[in-house]
Amino acid sequence: MAVPRNALKKWEKVREFALGMPGAAEEFPWGESVAKVNTKVFVFLGVDDGSHPLGVTVKLKDEETHAHALTCPGAEPAGYGLGKAGWVRVPLEEPGAPSAELLCDWVEESYRVIAPKRLIAELES
Repeated sequence: MAVPRNALKKWEKVREFALGMPGAAEEFPWGESVAKVNTKVFVFLGVDDGSHPLGVTVKLKDEETHAHALTCPGAEPAGYGLGKAGWVRVPLEEPGAPSAELLCDWVEESYRVIAPKRLIAELES
C-alpha cells in the first residue's frame, strides 16, 4: 500500500519536531516509532512503511484542544484505554487532516504533559 506523499511529508515534519524536543529519543516498541522523554512516550508515530495508515497519537489535557483534535477527519480516542487519559489518534491520510504545524503544536502540548519540569524549562529558554 502506497503512502500518500502529503501525509508522509506531514509525518516526517512531526517526527523531526518531536525528536527535537529536549531529552527526546525515538524507540520502536511493538515495531512502531514513538518519541519518549524520560522513558515515557509523548507521541506515538506508528510506521511509515505503508503497512498501516499514517497517523500520530498525542496526549491532550487541555479540554478545548482535545475537543478540537477529535473534530479532525477520522480522529478518535486512542485504543487500549489510552483515550480515557486524553490520548487522541489523528490520521494523516484523511482529506482535511490537520496541518503539520497544528500537529506539532499538539506534539508540544503532549510533551509538556509528560516531560519533567526541568526539560520544560529548557524548552521555554
